[in-house]
Amino acid sequence: MAFDVEVPLIAAPMAGGPSTPELVAAVNGAGGLGFLAAGYRTVGATLEQIRRTRELTERPFGVNLFVPAPPSDPGPVAAYRERLQPEAERWGVELPTEIRADRDDWDAKLDALLREPVAYVSYTFGLPGRDEADALRAAGIRQLGTVTSPEEARDATALGLDSLVVQGPEAGGHRGTHRTEDVPGTLPLLQLLAAVREVTSLPLVAAGGLGDGTAIAAALRTGASAAQLGTAYLRTDESGATATHRRALVELPETTVTRAFTGRPARALRNAFIARHEAYAPAAYPEVHYLTQPLRAAAAQRNDPAGMHLWAGTAHALAREGGAAEVTRGLWGDALRAG
Repeated sequence: MAFDVEVPLIAAPMAGGPSTPELVAAVNGAGGLGFLAAGYRTVGATLEQIRRTRELTERPFGVNLFVPAPPSDPGPVAAYRERLQPEAERWGVELPTEIRADRDDWDAKLDALLREPVAYVSYTFGLPGRDEADALRAAGIRQLGTVTSPEEARDATALGLDSLVVQGPEAGGHRGTHRTEDVPGTLPLLQLLAAVREVTSLPLVAAGGLGDGTAIAAALRTGASAAQLGTAYLRTDESGATATHRRALVELPETTVTRAFTGRPARALRNAFIARHEAYAPAAYPEVHYLTQPLRAAAAQRNDPAGMHLWAGTAHALAREGGAAEVTRGLWGDALRAG
């Protein structure tokens, strides 16, 4: 798959607010490729963002979808709720007692994209069904599967996807494992790229901890067709990240992979919430996401980084301020010089 870009840098889809139409358009304007994040958005809100992005850029862009997971065992979720209850009482918030089954508007989003196709669709947390992938392909949409292992890469290749986003353990936010209960691998990105290349001939996008030109150049030398960056854009003018999150990227020194906030492994800046609850969080997504949502919202309202989910990759300290187009051009210039 040939990306319609002058600069092989992709703005990663960051669900929950950081990815915006303005960020996508700015990266596109610098010659790269921006992705919207449809995760946690209704189909109506997703279409609104797509239409707004089209107003801001004439260049191709992508949309990322969360593949729905089967329901989790309610027992461990209930036990985790009991553990969190004193904290909820302390901050005056109500934790949900029943968490509805949630497919993140999956079917409606696929239908909407068939009606109003975008250039690219990427998948996180698994793969679409064959009929679903075939339908999007027939609509002219190029499809990327997020993979964290050679085994997942084989499955995505067999499905006939156009490209693979190879996500290393250095990545911020959720690990894209295809099953909630899977323990994500620890093979560093460059080694993972080489391992995936052994099982597929599809174009590869490198993702995870790519915070400067040297890292980007190394990923491209290892065989990636493009580099995907998320944390690198969190402090840009067009990012939807909160002021607290932006400050924490430079103030908190360490990241860790945790299930404490959502029930899925995700790399975040280490804070007090993780220290208290990581050992007790079940592998249950999206149930834990909805369970902890009131606590996280209350922490955000207090501007309290100790209780927020502060997704960040291992290169978070390198994230630059300024316009996203300027950041894109700077990173690519540094990558060219690093060779």
